[in-house]
Amino acid sequence: MLVDDKVYLGTSTRPEYLALRYGNRHGLITGATGTGKTVTLQIMAEGFSRAGVPVFCADVKGDLSGIAMTGTAQDFLVKRAADIGMDDYAVTAFPTMFWDLFGRQGHPIRTTISEMGPLLLSRMLELNDTQEGVLNIAFKLADDEGLLLLDLKDLRALLVDIGQRADAVSATYGNVATASIGAVQRALLVLEQQGGENFFGERALDIADLMRTDRDGRGFVSVLAADELMRAPRLYATFLLWLLSELFEDLPEVGDPDKPRLVFFFDEAHLLFDGAPKALVDKVEQVVKLVRSKGVGVYFVTQNPVDVPEAVLAQLSNRVQHALRAYTPREQKAVRVAAETFRPNPDFSTEEVITQLGTGEALVSVIEDKGIPSIVGRTLIRPPSSRLGPILPEERRAILANSPVAGLYDTVVDRDSAFEVLAKKSMAKQAAEEQQRLDDERAKADQKERAERTYQDGRPPARRASTRQSPAEAAMNSLARTVANRLGSALVRGILGSLKRGR
Repeated sequence: MLVDDKVYLGTSTRPEYLALRYGNRHGLITGATGTGKTVTLQIMAEGFSRAGVPVFCADVKGDLSGIAMTGTAQDFLVKRAADIGMDDYAVTAFPTMFWDLFGRQGHPIRTTISEMGPLLLSRMLELNDTQEGVLNIAFKLADDEGLLLLDLKDLRALLVDIGQRADAVSATYGNVATASIGAVQRALLVLEQQGGENFFGERALDIADLMRTDRDGRGFVSVLAADELMRAPRLYATFLLWLLSELFEDLPEVGDPDKPRLVFFFDEAHLLFDGAPKALVDKVEQVVKLVRSKGVGVYFVTQNPVDVPEAVLAQLSNRVQHALRAYTPREQKAVRVAAETFRPNPDFSTEEVITQLGTGEALVSVIEDKGIPSIVGRTLIRPPSSRLGPILPEERRAILANSPVAGLYDTVVDRDSAFEVLAKKSMAKQAAEEQQRLDDERAKADQKERAERTYQDGRPPARRASTRQSPAEAAMNSLARTVANRLGSALVRGILGSLKRGR
């Protein structure tokens, strides 16, 4: 049943295959909870990996981690293989890399503030149009003044600087309201509390590390630990959209390759579109349309087809539909929508069968020759070869230790960027102000002393040697006092147990 140029999905009245040359035509896996979507995702990831195609997928419940371990030929799996005529069924493990935005269950994933860009960052921070405008000004100002925006402290420092010179910035870039700056700063604080500070910084993820193959030519399956990430759904959705955008921007055009360069599974896809502004939905539609020519296949996984906007849904050619329930008007609409997206089968009513499917059973329609969708087939999904269910913590640690990127992203790199540059400017300004204050005080003291001498003997006072410091000496002494004060403050914070560097 397994062939070199296709991914075997299961058997209806015939074997159902997804041709690799159409793997970049995108797809959709839908179905109610508990109907088998995760297993379908797993067997598709296995098929692409076996064919040498790297895969990236989010592991929302922890079950997908089992793809890294050899499965067990349990009775019900063996029976399913026999029922569908899969004579070559065998258990095996697949090359896997684990990733985690928080760095706990996988290699850390980071990007920089600059790479994220103002549009996606505004989406993540849930900013309104006025606040998004402030963020756009901040990015433009950083570009014009050569300031690197790498992590959250860089953006916070830039916002403080903009607030301090709001009049000058407003005159050049447009109105910058203090209230809007404060709103953005508060949103950044919320993001930091949700763990966003772990996501921004260096070393930033190299997309090439998601596109590796092992010595046997099998594609690595990159599994993102998303169980904790799902508690911050906006961060999860924005990260996956950023990753998709990076793939689009970084990869060269390849047209229609014999097989995809990478397949991207977007689980819990409704989170991407819930409450998203039209501009963002339009961006998703554009990226999904164009990334196909980069050799990337995008597969959305969600409960209902209606979770995906029609403009995006129209781009998803390969469909696997598990059972849907039709207890409410919305669910009934979802069944009709799902049925209408398939090429009809004269042997049954698609709308009726969708509500009758059992666990591990699905309606399948994929792109065939000349780009025509196949007639929908009621399909028994094949059993996975890797483990069903999550792996143990010690197994995960062993895989991480032997990963091809082990140690590559573990250490945070903190080079000079906007925070450091603006801090130096602030210290230089303070030194200059301190020098000016000292000069003014000494001038007043000299004037007072001359006046007193004149009053005492009626003659102008004799000119005496000046005891004033030179401007350079005064600036150095003032800077030394400032640095000493800052070091003292940082030392106190360290003694009190803070894990952050004193600022």
